[in-house]
Amino acid sequence: MTHAAGIANSNSAPRAGAGPKKRVPRRAPRFSGRNRYSLFVGLMKVLLPAMAAALILLVVAWPQFTVERDSFRLGISRLGRGEPENLSMLNARLNGIDQKQQPFTVTADMATQSNRKENLIDLELPKADMTLADGTWLALTARSGQFDRETRLLDLFGTVSLFHDQGFELRTASARIDLEQGIAEGSQPIQGQGAMGAISAEGFRVLERGRRIVFTGRSRLTILPAARDALR
Repeated sequence: MTHAAGIANSNSAPRAGAGPKKRVPRRAPRFSGRNRYSLFVGLMKVLLPAMAAALILLVVAWPQFTVERDSFRLGISRLGRGEPENLSMLNARLNGIDQKQQPFTVTADMATQSNRKENLIDLELPKADMTLADGTWLALTARSGQFDRETRLLDLFGTVSLFHDQGFELRTASARIDLEQGIAEGSQPIQGQGAMGAISAEGFRVLERGRRIVFTGRSRLTILPAARDALR
């Protein structure tokens, strides 16, 4: 009996040198705050260098284009060896003032230096706006265009539309605009319409920034009855 009791006591007593039972650390849940922070840090390691590279490219490319308000200049620096053959700008916006200190604006979805001549700028979906001193405006749009930095001439091609704030619209295939003098002209057939009626001609000239429009060649004018009564 004594021996059995001794065995029972030895089994129940703690072993010498045995400390408290260690707890195994639990893994953090898959979407815990610790994992989200690690994911954020990893993402920033990729995004920040990419953003820095994009800013560096923007800083390098931006000085290549300059706009001078008083002479409507889209300046493109000379290209050296190893550089791209031509330069481009998205959503280009060019502002200027003509000889009579009246503002004009030319915008385009893209402006690219021409391969044929350094001073020529090719434009995609250009739009020219000219404003008169009395507040009236004239706008021209086209599918494509070309601006000459030396002559200050803007050539428009493909579905050229001319809008006047008096409510009439003219359409032709091509037009040339002298932005310094506020003159536009074209030698292709032209059709127009407005509140007064409709007109067709073989060509046109816009003088004094839209104050006068001269139709050239064979022309035909149709005046609406309501406008005819107003002219009497």
